[in-house]
Formats: sequence, C-alpha cells, structure tokens
Amino acid sequence: MNILLSGPPASGKSTLIAKIVDFLRVNSVKVGGIVTPEIRKNNIRVGFKLVDLMTLKEVVFAGINLKSNYRVGKYFVDISLFESISIPALENAEKESDIIVIDEIGKMELFSKKFEEVIKKIMNGAKPVLAVVHRNYLDEYKIFGKVHWLERENWNETYNAILSEIQKIFQLG
Repeated sequence: MNILLSGPPASGKSTLIAKIVDFLRVNSVKVGGIVTPEIRKNNIRVGFKLVDLMTLKEVVFAGINLKSNYRVGKYFVDISLFESISIPALENAEKESDIIVIDEIGKMELFSKKFEEVIKKIMNGAKPVLAVVHRNYLDEYKIFGKVHWLERENWNETYNAILSEIQKIFQLG
C-alpha cells in the first residue's frame, strides 16, 4: 500500500514525512529512499540538497548559484548530481528497506527521466512507498496510492491518519 502526501507550499509536508521516518526508525523499521531538504542562508531559501536515507550521502542538486540548463524559478538543477544519489538510493531501498520514502516528486526531480522510471517501477512494486507528490503532478501519480491532502489546519489529523496507516502496514503499536 502506497501513501501519497500533497498540499500547498509551507503546509508541513516535509516535516510530516520527517516525523514519520523518525517513528519508523524508533520502531526498527528499515527506511530507505530520499529526502530533499531546503538549504537556507539568513532565513532565505537558496537551494535544495538530496539525502539518501540509508547511507546519509548527500549532495546539493539545486540552487541559485549552480550552473545548469535546467531551472525551476530561481533554482538551477543539476540532473547528473541528482541522479548520482537518487537512483542508487531508490534502487538500494527497493532491495534493502522495509519502506521507501520519496520527498518529493516534483518538477525539479522529474527533469530526470531515469528518476521518473525508477519511482514508477517502485510504486508498482511490493514494498510500501510514502511519497510527497507536488500538487501539479497529483493527477498523474494518484493512481499509485492513497492521497492525503495536507494543509496547516489539518496537519495533526493528516499526521495521525498516515501514522495509523503505517502502524497497520507494519503491525506497530
């Protein structure tokens, strides 16, 4: 069973995913996959890094100071750097983890056709996936799992609903 999370900017999607990952790790569930936390300088977002949840390898793949032909807003996206961590992280998670986390599936990440192929294969696979899907791609990806729409006002309710689904999947608590 795949769990998909979407919502408007700054609704707390990445925070919710991080709390679920912490819960899973505390309960000895092997978590694999990727997260793309923001990089901030003087409280201004200047880019994004990519982190492999199993190896903790990380790379800055998008930023205002990178040079690339790929761009989303003010951020330039280095596809080869992104693929150098994301593809092995996801393939390893598919083999070694109990659950695969993807934060997020959005325009920057989908510049990589390899990434898109791997995530669609994973979402059709046997392991549960917990993924953040950018609202612009929800129509395409909602076929892969149950969608939770997060807004600041329903954060606790959404967190509890996803936590309950995770507990059922892994027979926890």
